[in-house]
Amino acid sequence: MLKTDICGVEFRNPLMLAAGIMGSNASSMNWILKSGAGGVVSKSFSLNPHPGYVNPTTVAVEGGIINAIGLSNPGVDNFKEELKKIEKDNNVVIASIYGATPDEFSRLVEEVQEFVDMIELNISCPHAMDGYGASIGQDCNLSHTIVSAAKDAAEVPIIAKLTPNVTDITEIAKTCEDAGADALSLINTLGPGMKINIDVARPVLSNKFGGMSGRAIKPIAISNVYSVYEAVDIPLIGVGGIYSWEDVVEFIYAGARAVQIGTAIMDEGVEVFAQINDGLEKFMSEKGFSSIDEMVGLAHREL
Repeated sequence: MLKTDICGVEFRNPLMLAAGIMGSNASSMNWILKSGAGGVVSKSFSLNPHPGYVNPTTVAVEGGIINAIGLSNPGVDNFKEELKKIEKDNNVVIASIYGATPDEFSRLVEEVQEFVDMIELNISCPHAMDGYGASIGQDCNLSHTIVSAAKDAAEVPIIAKLTPNVTDITEIAKTCEDAGADALSLINTLGPGMKINIDVARPVLSNKFGGMSGRAIKPIAISNVYSVYEAVDIPLIGVGGIYSWEDVVEFIYAGARAVQIGTAIMDEGVEVFAQINDGLEKFMSEKGFSSIDEMVGLAHREL
């Protein structure tokens, strides 16, 4: 009942681990899969190791958290070793990659695709260094160039992860589709945001600014999924503020075929996956749905 298909890749349920939380090593990703997720997305990594920003990198705010990790990672060679150790039986593994040039993205795709089922392009991080993340995803020409290069090198489906910090997300979505993206994830964190320590009159985060995630951004994520669903023909993956099965239903009705969960794990624990799956299955039975397919985009139907 809970199975869903994205670009020919079948997920046993529509829940995935979002990039950035518990996706740094195989042991934590295997834990997430055993806890009920149908797939995992790794933490974003690059060709070479990158230290990221110094602490503090995360701060709680009302309705969520603001983080500026700075895309810290041990580099592709180290990450490949972790990807090899993920238990793949009936599980979907997705690598999240980032770079600054088409060549970097192409090389990363070639390096990791044999170890994963799909690859997600991080062209949307709002606290990345200049030339990375949202600085790509806010520009149609750069987005097209990067997605096209990754797709040309790929033998697995390519997902482009979009930023909400743009004038018109449908324009970027259509650009990525035209460049060959097989699917889209939306949205990445909102921002940049800031929290100030009033005792010392300084921003809390070492980077000063960061991206906001959590419950407060869900209405924006839902709106973006709804708008993009009407603008493109490729599958969508919803991300942003998902804590309950009701949240998942909203995203599916808006047009998503699957969702990614991140911040909720920090608040609810890994048990959130099983809880959502149980609630979603009960809801579908009560409403007479036999598959996720029957629910996708229902909010767009004419009454």
